[in-house]
Amino acid sequence: MIFGENFFKKPIVVCLGAILCCVLWGSAFPCVKIGYSLFNVNTGHVPSVILFAGLRFTLAGVMVLIFAGAAQRKIPLPKKQNVWRILVLCLFQTIGQYVFFYIGLANTTGVKSAVLNGLGVFFTILSACFIFRTEKFNLIKLLGCILGFGGVILINLGGDFSFTFTLQGEGAIILSGISSAIAAGFVKIFSKHENTSTLCGWQFFIGGSVLIIVGLSFGGTVDPQSALSFLMLLYLAFISSFAFTLQGYLVKYNPISKVAVFKSTNPLFGAIFSAIILLESEQLFSYFTLLALILVCAGIFVINKFGEKDFFIKKK
Repeated sequence: MIFGENFFKKPIVVCLGAILCCVLWGSAFPCVKIGYSLFNVNTGHVPSVILFAGLRFTLAGVMVLIFAGAAQRKIPLPKKQNVWRILVLCLFQTIGQYVFFYIGLANTTGVKSAVLNGLGVFFTILSACFIFRTEKFNLIKLLGCILGFGGVILINLGGDFSFTFTLQGEGAIILSGISSAIAAGFVKIFSKHENTSTLCGWQFFIGGSVLIIVGLSFGGTVDPQSALSFLMLLYLAFISSFAFTLQGYLVKYNPISKVAVFKSTNPLFGAIFSAIILLESEQLFSYFTLLALILVCAGIFVINKFGEKDFFIKKK
């Protein structure tokens, strides 16, 4: 690796690196929707959506492995004892998370998806506390989760107080967040046993290949309309390969909470990019959406800023 542990532990690197990841992930919300149009994907046909996702992540895997090979100056093959770890990670990170994400994004707006996607941070906290047992759950974290879920409820109420929720839309985005949270816990553990770039590259490549096979097997089709179609696919693959690998190194060398605090900007960037690119500004600047964004971001900030402090324990 060109940059070592000391580099990734620098506060300025953690700050700029984590924010850059959120900017890239935020841009993915409208770009995926544009990609559907550029590849003439029938968003009502799940196999076609899965096929499009598979193309993106297989290409992302190739990008990461090329980078890893150049950095390591050898073919980035995983250790035999780590193959199962790669399979587990790709099941949750690529297959689980993005099948739900792509289906959900095809059935709801980019702004709403961005806010709902912010739940992934809370699911990460909950899984770390109750599944992976790497953190303790306390009242501060409970308060943060309540704020975040409050934002999600508010964005679904809408201006007319009508709760709009569908399993294939909002439900799929939430399931995507749960799968992502579990994947984050595995990345922290598995990166102790395997090079982070090798781990990320192979899980993307294998997971993407599985999605392509599944999509094609059930009649999925894509029809690129122009050269711009491939440029968009290239950019979407770059988002995944660069941002996920960078986050992997940041999490490997720093406490998860130190990196996760910057994820409070993720739903904000996603909503802003969707408003600008998809012309969803009316929804973004509605009273309910703005307040929902504030609640989600506040919840994430509270958890990561004060979550490890025992305010409610009196010292004797």
